[in-house]
Amino acid sequence: MKILRFLFFLLLVVSCSKTHRHRYTFYYWKTNLSFDRTEKDVLQQASLPFLYTRFFDVDKIDGKFQPVGVITKDKSFITGKQIIPTVFITNRTFLNITGKETQFLAESIYALIQKKTSEYHLKTGNEIQIDCDWTAGTRGDYFKFLNDLKKISGKSVTCTLRLHQVKDKKQMGIPSVDKVYLMCYSTSSPLENSGKNSILDVNILKSYLSKIEDYPVKDIAVALPIYSWGIVTNHLGKHRLINALSGKDLENPSFRKISGTEAEVLKDGFYFGHYLNKGFRIKVEEISDEQLQEVAGFLEKKINPFDIIYYQLDRKFVTGQRFDF
Repeated sequence: MKILRFLFFLLLVVSCSKTHRHRYTFYYWKTNLSFDRTEKDVLQQASLPFLYTRFFDVDKIDGKFQPVGVITKDKSFITGKQIIPTVFITNRTFLNITGKETQFLAESIYALIQKKTSEYHLKTGNEIQIDCDWTAGTRGDYFKFLNDLKKISGKSVTCTLRLHQVKDKKQMGIPSVDKVYLMCYSTSSPLENSGKNSILDVNILKSYLSKIEDYPVKDIAVALPIYSWGIVTNHLGKHRLINALSGKDLENPSFRKISGTEAEVLKDGFYFGHYLNKGFRIKVEEISDEQLQEVAGFLEKKINPFDIIYYQLDRKFVTGQRFDF
């Protein structure tokens, strides 16, 4: 009887150890802060008390730093979650930048974050997240900027981490932050002629992250994609994106299905707000639960227990979506 009890206990421990439930929340990446009922309900159910909210982008235009797409707020944007200000900065912003300019940039970004936080009465936390696809040529100035922002704001400054920045960490350098957010998407360009899913190809991701366990920053959150889009190819082989298309959108009498993810336009007309000519091709890219599960399982074997941030909170992407990976 004791042996049976022991075996039952052992089986219970093993089965529990294979169950990985990650705390999760979302990125919010719209210029106008607003919620519909679905988005509000889904966010309320998220197990993390944060919402990573894009405040604005920063670019260098005619040699000057410029905020782009600064947020506005609708009265429907009400949440008990703590807002984490997130700012995207183009890599070219850090090209040929001086030390004084990095400090000025940090001061200006923090001032604008404070202004919008106060103006819209947002409950922000002790973190600012910076999103930048830095390169070997800009890493020194970008890392200095992160340090300047930390000193100026007195807050915890974190940053995103792209797959190539992990694989080529010797050339790309290691940001001087306590936490990074690993972006497990954009594994290739959607505008290339490729049979791969450009949002997430799990085999490509695994090859880039084969040594992720050796990355010096150990506090890692994982950003997973739940978005989708359509890639339209014209007669000349040129591509453009239409956001938020799914396989269901290909079920149209004016389309000829080529495969489960591709269709050809049979009739000139407006589709999804775009004018498409006969003969144009549409390829839909979306992410399955199985792909997300595979990525989560792969990373569970390599890094410390991690939270998941889904990109992004939008009714079109969260409806019917699983989050309990």
